[in-house]
Amino acid sequence: MAVFTSISEAEAQLMLKNYDLGAFKSLTGISAGIENTNYFLETTQGSFVLTVFEVLKADELPFYIELMHHLASKGVLVPQPQTQHSSKRLASLRGKPAAIVSKLPGNWVPKPTPEHCKLAAQTLAQCHMSGINSPIKQANLRGSTWRQATAPHVIPFLNTDQQQLMHDALKEDRRICQSVQWQTLPSGPAHCDLFRDNVLFESSGPTLKMGGFIDFYFAGVEAFIFDIAIAINDWCIERSTGALNHDLVNAWLTAYSGIRPFTPEERNLWPATLRIAALRFWVSRLYDFHMPRTAVTLKPHDPTHFERILACRFEFEPTLLN
Repeated sequence: MAVFTSISEAEAQLMLKNYDLGAFKSLTGISAGIENTNYFLETTQGSFVLTVFEVLKADELPFYIELMHHLASKGVLVPQPQTQHSSKRLASLRGKPAAIVSKLPGNWVPKPTPEHCKLAAQTLAQCHMSGINSPIKQANLRGSTWRQATAPHVIPFLNTDQQQLMHDALKEDRRICQSVQWQTLPSGPAHCDLFRDNVLFESSGPTLKMGGFIDFYFAGVEAFIFDIAIAINDWCIERSTGALNHDLVNAWLTAYSGIRPFTPEERNLWPATLRIAALRFWVSRLYDFHMPRTAVTLKPHDPTHFERILACRFEFEPTLLN
C-alpha cells in the first residue's frame, strides 16, 4: 500500500466519472504496505479505496478482483470492487491497471486477544468455504516455485548461519510442496497475506465485531493450512522471539476448525507448513529490503523478524492442529 504513483485530485475526479459513486470529496495516500499504490477516496456516497497496481498487469488481475466480488456476494466481509458504467471492475490510471473498492469499517489491532483470533479465524474459514465455488482460479504466485527461484538472489546478502537456515528451509519446502500429500490437501482460493494489519475490527463498548479482510492482492489457490500458517505466524506469536503464544494459537485453530475441520493429512503437515509460511516471508522481505523499488512513502519491513520465526519453528515443535 505504499504510494509509488502520485495521483492528483483532478485524475481521481476524472476516474469517478466512470462510476456511480457520487461526487469527489477527498483523496489521501496510504503509506502502509509495499506492493501497490493506495489512496483513501471519499465521495458524496461513501468511503472507498483507490488502488493502482504497480507489479501485477491487467491480465493478471481478474482473479483478485473477481474473487473479492465473489466473496462479497456470498456475504463474506471483504472489499467490494466497484463496477463501472461499462460493467468492468478493472480500470486504468496513468497507464496502469486500477480499481476502486469499498472501504471496510474498523481498524487493525496491533495486539490481538483470543477473541480477535476467534473472529479472524472464523472469517478465514468462511472465505475458504465460500471461495471454493469461485469460477476463476489462479495459483499462488508466491508459492514454492517462486520461493525456490527468488532465494538465490538474496542468499549472497546472508552470513554463513543464515545461509544454512535458508538452505535447510528451501530443502524442506521442495520436499513437502512437491509431495503427493501436499498436492492433495484441501485447497482453494486463499488470502496468502492475512497479517494483523489486513484485518479490521469494530468495537462498540464491550462488543467486538469483524470489520473485514482487506488486501487480497497476494491471493491464490493454495493449501488452506498454508493460509492459516501465515496468519498464525503473525497473529499468535511473542514478537520479540517469534515463539508461538499457545493461548492465541488454540483460540485461532479451535474457531477455524469449528467451521472447517482439519484432515489427518493437514495435522501431519502442520509443523512443516508453519516453517514454509515463515520462509515465504523471509525470502520476500529480504528481496524487498536489499532490492527495493522507489516509492514516495515506502517503509520496507525488517527481514530478520521472519528469520527469527523460521529459526524458532525449526527449534521447537509447534502446537498441533486440533
